Amino acid sequence: MKIYIDDGFLEYEMLGNGIPLLLIHGYPLSRMIWLPQMDELSDVASLISIDLRGHGNSFPFEGSYLMDLLASDCMKLLDDLNIKQPIVVCGLSMGGYVTMALYRINPEIFKGMILTSTRPGPDSPEGKANRDVSILNAREHGASIIADNMLPKLFSPVTLSTKPEIVKMTRGVMAKTSVQGILGALQGMKERPDSSTMLTQINCPVLIIHGTDDQLIPLKEAELMNHQIPTSHLVKITDSGHLPNLEQPEKYNQAVRDFLQILV
Repeated sequence: MKIYIDDGFLEYEMLGNGIPLLLIHGYPLSRMIWLPQMDELSDVASLISIDLRGHGNSFPFEGSYLMDLLASDCMKLLDDLNIKQPIVVCGLSMGGYVTMALYRINPEIFKGMILTSTRPGPDSPEGKANRDVSILNAREHGASIIADNMLPKLFSPVTLSTKPEIVKMTRGVMAKTSVQGILGALQGMKERPDSSTMLTQINCPVLIIHGTDDQLIPLKEAELMNHQIPTSHLVKITDSGHLPNLEQPEKYNQAVRDFLQILV
């Protein structure tokens, strides 16, 4: 399904019944990463998975994809779907940055929040320099080099050695991301504000899920968020890296299911 915005469009999928649950993927991925959740959680939630601009099948808009802009896109989708009740927003990695931006802009829409494999702080100087390198690589060599560089860092050793189908699927998703989507997301993440100062002000229930083998965002970032958000609960998933919803879907889905039950 599509919504039309800014001379382009965003694609999304809806499935299930229950409390609305918006699923926001990371960079440079798509709503395809939420298939294990769409398949297994549709009995307890009305799941909405979106392809952020430039990712998946959404239009490759030009310019910087600021986190506030991506959050505004999500709000436009919710408005288009005429969802008036408070919802749960689940963001993974960059999707977590978007979730925090969405909370800054529209805290009243939140029934609950799920932060997966993400952090509240901005890029360090080294992180910003790495974004610039990735921007150059994407411009010169396309999405495949980004996929190849990221792939070994996304997964736990267990996933890499025992779940080749997950690794192959994820590489395919990344390699199909538009170059403009990659550039826009990299610039937007590089420029994202510090959300750390708002953590103590979050007053909806928050579930933090993090893989113990995450190479991109250390587990200590999740532990720090858990300490700072008074309404939060942290679930650590073993044998999982940056994509616990794909690597250990049974454990991930159970954590989400348990969280949704306390919100009803």
